[in-house]
Amino acid sequence: MKRIKIAFWITTSLFSGLMLLSGVTYIVSPQAVQAFEHLGLPSYFRIELAIAKLIGALVLLLPWSGSKVKEWAYSGFTITLISAFVAHLSVGDDIGKVIAPIMVFLLLFASYISRDKLTSEGKFDL
Repeated sequence: MKRIKIAFWITTSLFSGLMLLSGVTYIVSPQAVQAFEHLGLPSYFRIELAIAKLIGALVLLLPWSGSKVKEWAYSGFTITLISAFVAHLSVGDDIGKVIAPIMVFLLLFASYISRDKLTSEGKFDL
């Protein structure tokens, strides 16, 4: 059980760190503005997505073991990462940009599976 808890914290921390970093980047980086324009997305969506990523990352890190809010955060991130994959694929971006959301999704999936194992066995004590 200790290994599962360690796996949960490593994957969740890495994923949340990536989401916090990208959320801040979406707000302060001129390259993010260009990237959203390249994908054909409006500028206001960049800000909405940044705020959602920041809130979602914090929700995943907070110690609420059985919270439905965490389930919504996992769902939202899943939709976001699948949408990013489709967006990059649809504009013909290079393979690195197309695959990156899938790689980050695998990290999210590992976090979710390890959390699910901990909560289903009632061993999710922080």
